[in-house]
Amino acid sequence: MAQQHLDPTDPRSGHAGHAPTGDALAGYLRAQATEFLRALRLHRETGSGANGSEASAEAARALRRSARRISAGLHTFQSLLDSDWCEAMRPELAWVSGTLAMEHAYTARLERLLTALHRLSGSTALPGQTAGAGTAGRADAPAGTRADSAAGAPADPAAGGRADSAAGGRSGPAAGGRTAAAAPVPQRAAALDTGLRNPPAATPERGLTVGAAKAGALLDRQLTLARTRAHSTALQALGSSRFHAVADKVALLASEVPLTRAAGSTDLRPLAAAAQDRLADAVAALPLVTAGNPYNAAALVHGLSPDTVPHPQDAPWHQVRLLLRLHRYAREAVSGPKGNAVVDLRLLSAGRALNRHRDASEAAAAAAHAARTPRIAPATAYALGVLHADQRHEVEAARFAFQQCWQKETVSTS
Repeated sequence: MAQQHLDPTDPRSGHAGHAPTGDALAGYLRAQATEFLRALRLHRETGSGANGSEASAEAARALRRSARRISAGLHTFQSLLDSDWCEAMRPELAWVSGTLAMEHAYTARLERLLTALHRLSGSTALPGQTAGAGTAGRADAPAGTRADSAAGAPADPAAGGRADSAAGGRSGPAAGGRTAAAAPVPQRAAALDTGLRNPPAATPERGLTVGAAKAGALLDRQLTLARTRAHSTALQALGSSRFHAVADKVALLASEVPLTRAAGSTDLRPLAAAAQDRLADAVAALPLVTAGNPYNAAALVHGLSPDTVPHPQDAPWHQVRLLLRLHRYAREAVSGPKGNAVVDLRLLSAGRALNRHRDASEAAAAAAHAARTPRIAPATAYALGVLHADQRHEVEAARFAFQQCWQKETVSTS
């Protein structure tokens, strides 16, 4: 049961002090614009080649952070700003943030999927980094060869060797020292036939490890290619005239914020409270009762649907994630230019849970997309199916974590 007490950082609380007005919003937007320009300068100084440094990656993240906060401020407090300028600026900032986020998203998605394959297969190395010659050769072989090998052809010499040994290798020395290698061709064929009809008992771990190696190689090829394309797209965007126009507008914002005449005397807290109300309404529409029960399997519904569009049940959760971000940024703006120093642990925990929800949902979609690759081996498809189910379980776990965080919400009084 949530306890009711005064939260001095809530937008609707009546704490002491003058009400934040348009001047506080102007200071907040100027601070974020300055941060944007500082990150842009750092990004240009650290370089942005194919193997960019960590400093360059951190500068790109700083660019995205400031772009998101400026765009959120324009969205929440648009009535206090020049409407035409806001409508023209917000899509450009969203384009900058989205373009710069793609490379990092593909990198994190690949790492997440390979780590999950490693955990599910119980191997000692990440599946995409297995150094075994046989496994690597099969992973890089043509798709038809992999399918034939998985269908029953003796592509694994060890399997044939085990079959030969079981059928004639042990009995040969007892009969006079004849080994399977020296046996006549008909005997070796009969031994191979016996081995294929009565194969060694394969444990689930062994089969999943073989499939995980091929699945890891397939995911590595697909997501690395996507990451490379996203990197090239980001480089082209940062050098385009469109981005230069955005940077010029942000530079003007750092010195002059286009406030309306009434902004100087308008309280920011009702607008911030409206953002909080939109978040509360969206959360109320979520199936939190179902999410409050662990292992409810709701995230696996329609898991075998042939439709390639994202899970429709994920969309409301993604929307809550965006509204939660808008609410957090509105709180920062209300508290002034240094609003990012105000921390609400409950909101941060809920935001992390929703971020995990988004990452797991997108990773599951990537696994499903890889499983639709034509002519892949059955073991590879099986491993990708297990991986998809694992990530959908992660989606369910993230929903449960969000439900647990949200139940700790504090109710404010004025």
